Amino acid sequence: MNDIQSQFVKKILNGAQTMPKEKGVAFAPSNIALCKYWGKRDAALNLPVNSSLSISLGDLGTRTEIRCIDVEQASLPAQGQAGMPAPQGIPDMVYLNGELQPVNSSFAKRISSFLDLFRPMFGNAHFEVRTENTIPTAAGLASSASGFAALVMALDDLAGWGLDKKRRSMLARLGSGSAARSIFDGFVQWNAGTNPAGTDSFAEKIDNEWPEFRIGILELSSAPKPVGSRDGMNRTVATSELYKSWPQQAAADLETIRATIDARDFALLGKTAERNALAMHATMLAAWPPLIYLQPETIEQIHKVQRVRAEGLEVYLTIDAGPNIKLLFLEENEAAVTTAFPGLQTIKPFG
Repeated sequence: MNDIQSQFVKKILNGAQTMPKEKGVAFAPSNIALCKYWGKRDAALNLPVNSSLSISLGDLGTRTEIRCIDVEQASLPAQGQAGMPAPQGIPDMVYLNGELQPVNSSFAKRISSFLDLFRPMFGNAHFEVRTENTIPTAAGLASSASGFAALVMALDDLAGWGLDKKRRSMLARLGSGSAARSIFDGFVQWNAGTNPAGTDSFAEKIDNEWPEFRIGILELSSAPKPVGSRDGMNRTVATSELYKSWPQQAAADLETIRATIDARDFALLGKTAERNALAMHATMLAAWPPLIYLQPETIEQIHKVQRVRAEGLEVYLTIDAGPNIKLLFLEENEAAVTTAFPGLQTIKPFG
């Protein structure tokens, strides 16, 4: 357990009394960044180099249920898991989409490590965590963002702390940076902050809805990423010459996108978001060894988006650290976009 993180958690909870009930339940939406977060100024506290701006994905996200269990329970396989070896070393029982995860799996270890930050508030209890993702896990569709946001919200529900969303956002940030944004729905800005203590780095909802806004998901692969975002960021910051110009570009892009939301200037929003995403991937390609999240199918679809746009269809794209593409378009073009891109999953963020 990281002492810096533990002290931060205590500061944010600020003496909140823990009165556990039977279980805590929460849902958090996934999000896609229109202006990306890439790179950290403090790894321990997950403080970003630049601010970012996202839009949530409606009912695509994570539902989490958490309860306290005793050590005896935690040392046994769950009912219905006959033949599964008893967990060793990490007594938490972590389920993903109904399946008990091996205690040495990266997923279970990451969840338990995060729970270590809160365990003292529950009398050093162990936990049963049941997580259901409605999006692929670790495939560049921000499953960790919704996952850690839902986990923090479920912990708050279990403990009865009554935290406001600002504090939930800062706690979720410790698990996954972009989880700070998944505490909210709609358009969300995550402020990078400047305080080394991290108390001014949190997300906040942008109170501006755009009912005609649509997002389309082109799921090209559900396989886990070969390099996680955390390691990918570290490698990019340490080795990519192109990264030097990233913070300034990201800051300018964020201001532009904020203005386009207010002005309902979809063309400029789409252009800026697409350029921002491709610029982020350019910094990765310039890292060493190069980070290549884009697959041949991804490149093919990028060309297709640019081609249909040149033919007059107003559609733009964005890509996170993964192979899957998210399309941005308006309601008036929904039929044409879904025809041009068969199998597209369309989301109404404000529906």
